[in-house]
Amino acid sequence: MSRRSRFARAGLTATACVLAFGLTACGGTTKESVQSQAPAASASASASASANPGAPLKEGLKLAFLPKAINNPYETIVDNAGIEAAKEFKAEAKEVGPSDASASSQVSYINTLAQQGQDAILIAANDPNAVCGPLQQARDKGIKIVAYDSDTSQDCRDIFINQASSEEVGRSQVRLLSELIGGEGEIAILSATANATNQNTWITFMQDELKKPEYAKMKLVKIAYGDDDDQKSFQQTQGLLQAYPDLKGIISPTTVGISAAARYISSSKYKGKVTLTGLGTPNQMRKFVKDGTVAKFALWNPKDLGYLAAYAAAALSSGQITGAEGEKFTAGKLGERTIGAKGEIILGPPFTFDKSNIDEYDF
Repeated sequence: MSRRSRFARAGLTATACVLAFGLTACGGTTKESVQSQAPAASASASASASANPGAPLKEGLKLAFLPKAINNPYETIVDNAGIEAAKEFKAEAKEVGPSDASASSQVSYINTLAQQGQDAILIAANDPNAVCGPLQQARDKGIKIVAYDSDTSQDCRDIFINQASSEEVGRSQVRLLSELIGGEGEIAILSATANATNQNTWITFMQDELKKPEYAKMKLVKIAYGDDDDQKSFQQTQGLLQAYPDLKGIISPTTVGISAAARYISSSKYKGKVTLTGLGTPNQMRKFVKDGTVAKFALWNPKDLGYLAAYAAAALSSGQITGAEGEKFTAGKLGERTIGAKGEIILGPPFTFDKSNIDEYDF
């Protein structure tokens, strides 16, 4: 069996930010504070409805994808795949969103989509707290909320489509970097925004993984934030390398960050001296793998993520599922999926790309 077929069978068709656990944000509030501010019922009336697994998918559903930022290449891949998937069940889908990934930038779009009477809003949250109130108001109008890539508070959505287990994403990034640098040296993390849910979750597991005895000779010296902006991520990479002359490796669990960091390192004196890994797409990273800047990096299939999110939104809007643990639905070509604890559906494990396989994938 070829690598491509094994990859497809793992639920990772050809397409590829994080581990993603992915999350982005800002501000000084916490997830716990948002939950305490949410209404006691915390869910729209539909959340208490009974699922009807045998119900057909409704035709003519209106779905709206709200990415962290519309100029994020990874988010574009995800959303376009979801929009194409919607055609399979005769729904109307679109992508709208801000051009920056700030904490509150998505709020006005949520309000507008709610006024338009969308059947479902699919959101990759920049900040779990800033979007919670508006999402709750949309749910009160009967609109289904599907978080994907980067979660919001559990009280403010129906389900979360997670690209991979957050714990596995975080821990595997540390394992991968340790393998590449021989298990010792100073390391840094180049993240997206300081409040991104997925990023912060992954980083928490990275920090916990680093506590294990086998990483005793590795030291995390800095967590930097490029705000999912190419130029800022480029500058943050430069700053890390200047501030820490003994730096051995960088983990960037964001597609924007890893490509910007690779671009800087590839034309600097640090090429071949500082190891970079993280989460990226094959098309972004191909030239950096081939020129020796990056040996290995990871990701899942972003097209499958968008595809699964679209079908989950349709299943919710059609009454097949409510978001309760244990419910099942069929996601087109991806087959049957089961909702896990806290309304989470996991796409599948991350996949490692290197020079031996990267040309097999085009996304």
